[in-house]
Amino acid sequence: MSTENKLSSARTRLILDKPFLGALVLRLPMQEANTKWCPTTATDARKFYFNPEYIDSLSNEQVQFVLAHEALHCALSHFARRGHREQKRWDMACDLAVNELLVKDGLTPPPGALVDMGFAGMTAEEIYPSLQEEIEAPLDRHLYDEQEDADHDQHEVQGKQQDITPDAPPREGGTAGGEQKEKGGVSDAPAPLTPDERENLSTQWQQRLAGAAQIALQAGKLGGAMARFVDHLLQPQLPWRNLLAHYVSNIAQDDYSYARPSTRRGDPAVYPSLRSAQVNVTVVLDVSGSVTGEELQEFVSEVDAIKAQLRARILLHACDARLAEDGPWLFEPWEELRLPREFTGGGGTDFRPVFDWLAMQDQAPDLLIYFTDAQGEFPAQEPQFPVMWLVKGKEKVPWGLRIQLN
Repeated sequence: MSTENKLSSARTRLILDKPFLGALVLRLPMQEANTKWCPTTATDARKFYFNPEYIDSLSNEQVQFVLAHEALHCALSHFARRGHREQKRWDMACDLAVNELLVKDGLTPPPGALVDMGFAGMTAEEIYPSLQEEIEAPLDRHLYDEQEDADHDQHEVQGKQQDITPDAPPREGGTAGGEQKEKGGVSDAPAPLTPDERENLSTQWQQRLAGAAQIALQAGKLGGAMARFVDHLLQPQLPWRNLLAHYVSNIAQDDYSYARPSTRRGDPAVYPSLRSAQVNVTVVLDVSGSVTGEELQEFVSEVDAIKAQLRARILLHACDARLAEDGPWLFEPWEELRLPREFTGGGGTDFRPVFDWLAMQDQAPDLLIYFTDAQGEFPAQEPQFPVMWLVKGKEKVPWGLRIQLN
């Protein structure tokens, strides 16, 4: 079977068995690539590029995987979401996010694919801060984000061809505008995406994602983890700062209390009274060493910005395996929330001391915000007051509201 027939067969099988992935794969035209720059497969969000020798070495099931892999990179707009993040680390996070989905959907990864089921259900943004070890190279090439490599190659070519003027014909295998030129059906590496192309392609792929999901739902073949993930992607997303501000603002809303007054009033009637708009918030910082000082400062600055808009009284605690000896620190609504100069900490993590301490106080907080990596011992029972966990990393929490720190 020829390489083209093998790819077409794999694409047809995806359309029949997994119409969601098949509909996305159909949106990526297939293009044979020069083996010098494409050892396996690649995408620039416009095409699927492949090395024929690599495709021939794979089983039919593995070919389905690599086709769906590149299509999901595009459908998830990985080419438009990196922002300030380091490229190689971001590429690894994207591959881990995509491959986990495909494996759970029953596809067979080829040798060398980055797969870690510990990142189940996490996006590339959620995986990225968890990658602290040596970065592994993805199996494929993410051409849409290789601007530095492209610039380097361009300068190298210009250095070798000093006699070419701006108005001269382009060099063989390329065009004056930086676009790819196909010769004999084999393409040179395409130019990276421009900002306008990123924006336009991101919109197109979001529409394609929604359309593919609709096709799969009508066929009754979109279930399990893929269905939940697609549903999550199609919902409007808010960064953690917005979620934090929204939640704290709701806690601080004016409300009427119908609590029974003191019997010393002599009046048995219960009248509604307006509660104070001031909100008492306990903020706890995990100082076990897993969260950096820069991250702690960023978090505290964000809470202080929210506090400035509300009548929020902040009780700041620090804890690793036990509460910091020099805490807590109290900040009234009119005072700036700031980090103490130094913490005593750096040991293991135990969340129980904070909740034990709060249980001994006369009044429970209106809200507890715990900034942590969630790797520690939790109390057995959920408290009666609301708890928000702002989590760095992939760990889960047994109760409370979990917000991922991206």
